[in-house]
Amino acid sequence: ITFSQDIDTILPANKNRRQRNLIMETLYSQRTNFKEPDYERLYITIRHKLTQRSLIILYTNFETINGMRRNLKYLSHLAKDHLLLVAFFLNTEFNEILDSSPKEMDELFRKGMAEKLSDDKYLIVKELNRHRIHTILTKPENLTIDSINKYLEFKSRGLI
Repeated sequence: ITFSQDIDTILPANKNRRQRNLIMETLYSQRTNFKEPDYERLYITIRHKLTQRSLIILYTNFETINGMRRNLKYLSHLAKDHLLLVAFFLNTEFNEILDSSPKEMDELFRKGMAEKLSDDKYLIVKELNRHRIHTILTKPENLTIDSINKYLEFKSRGLI
């Protein structure tokens, strides 16, 4: 399922050989509109479309703790009926700023903001985990391996 304010695409699970290509084509054709997604609509859609317990991997990007909290009730409801894994990204562009030694006031301000936003990502992880929602916080280039490792963890724990 791809979504923003509306549900864009629903591609049902299938054992067809072309399924992987269909998923890749669907994801490749996605375009962002830089608006906040409608998690309530996603929750309602999943509730109607997935009638049995499923592993749901939600790829999203919460930038602030408040952004995540606005949608926590929908994520919590999903996690009650399904095994929910929320995967989101570290902002690797902050690394250079975080490693810098500011000399000017504007550099100090930028570093402080980068630290705040970076810390918020870890607070988001703690808050989601506290609500029994599994998470992956990763660099974009590590998404595949981290997703596979989390899947293997779920299998070894008997969650799926």
